[in-house]
Amino acid sequence: MKSLYKSELAKKEILNLYEQKLKNLNIDYKYKLVNTSYGKTNIIIIGDSTKPPLLIIHGSNGCAPISLETYPNLYKNFQVFAIDVLAQPNKSDENRLSMKDNSYGLWMNEVINKLNLKNVTMAGFSFGGLVILKTLIQDEKNIKEVFLSAPAFIVNGNPIVLLFKVFIPMKRYIKTKKAKYLEKFLNTLFTESDTFALEYLSKVFLYFNMDFTPVPVIKKAEANLITTPINLFAAKKDIMFPGIKMLKRASKIFPSLKESILLKNSKHVQNRIDNDKIEKIILSK
Repeated sequence: MKSLYKSELAKKEILNLYEQKLKNLNIDYKYKLVNTSYGKTNIIIIGDSTKPPLLIIHGSNGCAPISLETYPNLYKNFQVFAIDVLAQPNKSDENRLSMKDNSYGLWMNEVINKLNLKNVTMAGFSFGGLVILKTLIQDEKNIKEVFLSAPAFIVNGNPIVLLFKVFIPMKRYIKTKKAKYLEKFLNTLFTESDTFALEYLSKVFLYFNMDFTPVPVIKKAEANLITTPINLFAAKKDIMFPGIKMLKRASKIFPSLKESILLKNSKHVQNRIDNDKIEKIILSK
């Protein structure tokens, strides 16, 4: 299989940033590699094994250390399993799954089963939300409750707006390597500036073959069958997955929708204030 990285040096540079981010978190952790039929899945585990399990799943072009930084206190109430999603710039295998079927759900449930986890809480941002919803569709028996932050797979933004504000700046950066285009991209999607995201994505965009497959949306019939409690955090200023549109559709299709909150000042990627708010809600459960 051809690597998703442009070169071994490129892979090394990106994974060095991964390790740097993890080191800067200054946490006690252990790695676990889970063999699945879809590929080896790397997991960072923190917290006491006597506490309830929580799986946290990062967004597109992300990695587990970013998830751990986003919600740094979850280990106080949970044993946290931060998943490196397959075929993303991280330490899991590079096998790319299809968003059109239940592959992501089959994979994640296989990970959960291999870890022998029950009554699992799941939290995910953006693409991580798609993975969680696919998991519930495929088999939700081991899932206790989920928390979705600006998730993919419920609604999509205006494709023309996304073309001009997201994809064209990204492509211009890839072509010219000029930082101004990357900064424009980040300013569109990030509520506050993020130095690590600038450094990490500057490498990922240039040296990693990203998945540009259009993100599907969950069918009403699939959503109606989900019984697991869903907590949804939608971002009002999110052009990827618009918050108001998302809450409107979610209220109609998810019978198990437990709580829905509109983050009024948030773009797609939340700031520290909103991440703290989400974290406190998860910890209160």
